[in-house]
This record gives sequence, C-alpha cells and structure tokens, in this order.
Amino acid sequence: MTETSERPAPAGTAAGDADLLTTLRGFVGQLARPVTEAPEPVNPAMIRHWCEALGDTNPRYAPGPDQVAPPAMLQAWCMLGLRPPDPDGGLARMRAVLIDAGYTGVVATNCTQSYVRDLRPGDRLREERVIESVSDEKRTALGDGFFVTTRSRYTADGELVGEMTFRTLYFRPKDKPPPRPPRPRPAITQDNEFFFAGAREGKLLIQRCEGCGRLQHPPTPVCPACGSFERGVVEPSGRGRVYSFVVNHHPPVPAFDYPLVVALVELEEGVRLVTNLVGVEPADVHIDMPVEVELVPVDDELTLPMFRPVAGPEEER
Repeated sequence: MTETSERPAPAGTAAGDADLLTTLRGFVGQLARPVTEAPEPVNPAMIRHWCEALGDTNPRYAPGPDQVAPPAMLQAWCMLGLRPPDPDGGLARMRAVLIDAGYTGVVATNCTQSYVRDLRPGDRLREERVIESVSDEKRTALGDGFFVTTRSRYTADGELVGEMTFRTLYFRPKDKPPPRPPRPRPAITQDNEFFFAGAREGKLLIQRCEGCGRLQHPPTPVCPACGSFERGVVEPSGRGRVYSFVVNHHPPVPAFDYPLVVALVELEEGVRLVTNLVGVEPADVHIDMPVEVELVPVDDELTLPMFRPVAGPEEER
C-alpha cells in the first residue's frame, strides 16, 4: 500500500497533459486482458498450500466432502503466473502509452473482493477483467501518476461466484534517487565477535593463540599451529603493506562506491587481512604500498577496519 495525496498534479506540465488523459480514458470499458480460464480447477492441493502458507487452520478448508476454498483465493485461480500477458490486451496497450509518456513506475494500491458463493473442489473459474476507470493525475510520494481501476467478474460454469476491483498507480518516478541500501552485514559468530566489537570502539584487534603466541586471521575456534583452544587478542600497530589487490568494477552493488579497491594487506606483525583501500585513486595502488588502518563507520551500526596510504617518510621507506 502507498500513501497518496488526492491533490491534482500542477496544470500545464507534461504530467498533466490533457491529451494523455483523454487517450488513457479511451481504454475504459475495454477488456484489460482476454477472458482467462483457470489453468486447473479448484483443488485440495492448492487449498492446502494456501492454508499452510498463511497458517489458516479453519476446518472448513480441510479435505473432505464439505471442503471449500478460502474466499481470499478468488484471484489466485486465474493468475497468469509465468505466462506472459497478452500484448493486445487493453491494459498492456495502456501500459505502453504510459511508458512512452514517462510513467514507468507501477505499484498496486488496493484490492476489494466480494463473494457470491463458496468455491469447492472441481469448480473451474473464468475471469473477465475490464478497465473500469482512470483517475485525474494525482501527486503521490512516489511521483505524479494515474490510478487505474479494473473490475473482474469470476464465474464457474457460467454462474457468478465473485468480483474484484483492483487499483494500481502508474507514476512518473521522481528524479530523487532511492536511499542507499546499507552495506551487507557480516556473519558475526562467537569466534569473530571481538573483531567487530573492537572496530566499533576504534580498535583493530587480531586473535592470538595463548598456547604458542601465533596470530591468526580470520579468527578460528582452535589454533591451526598447536591445536590450543586458548585464545586471546592483541592490538597490532595498524601498519602494513599491500600484498595483493583487485579493482572491482562490475557487477555494481548499490551499497558500494566504484571502482572498488579490494586489497590483501599484510600487517607488520605478519597477519594478512582482506579489506578495502580508501583515500587513494585505484590507478595509484601498487604492490608493497605502505598503508595504515582507518576505522570507517560504514553506517550507524557497522564499523570496519580499512586501510589508506601512509603519508610522509613512511611512504619512501
């Protein structure tokens, strides 16, 4: 559901073009799509799947001689599924007009159903869907657009069993880009929780075996060198060098900036970390480049250790 305002869009703009509205209203009364027959009759298996998905334990929907289908399944029996819509249907042709005019967004807003009688296994439904109305242009949070209402009549063996009105907003998306999604969450376990907790406190922490003193990253439940389960942590110098790197261009993930430098950094203490480089142009990154850690808050909940080039004398060593 989408919150909308019933204010008309500003007059005199392309979005409020009267000729477009006249064209759209020319589709009113036409079949939204050819009359559709359900691919299979009402059946106990579909009823069971529906009830299990919704957790509906009404005994009327249980298998037996008196079984009926949940009324809200009315629409489901004639849905196209993976079948492509008929391009000659009225709604498909209207949609093409809207897309050509820049109204590329679409969102369902509300649906109303009415039921004449129960549906029982064996009923085979037919749906006749007609374009009922096209609103004046409205201003919504998503963008200016038109509300298109269709009305469906469902019959079984020629008998009316139910009706449905379905309202959809076709809108011109606003220029404002959608909010940037958060960076993917790391999988935090008992073994690595200290690493992310330390980052939130502005520290780079590395696991150390209390048996042999070996440093280990990523953290493990047992030391691969001596087999000890006794683990501690140390805070390294935070300095290191680029051991290897790649510059990622594709496929772009909205949470990241591109080109994205992913590097394997070897700390002075000998441990290597997979990380991102910041504060450097991708073309300037090179093997053995001196870097130092920077704790970067990537959002309100997650801070990650990244690395930037070392400035000054260290860079010349």
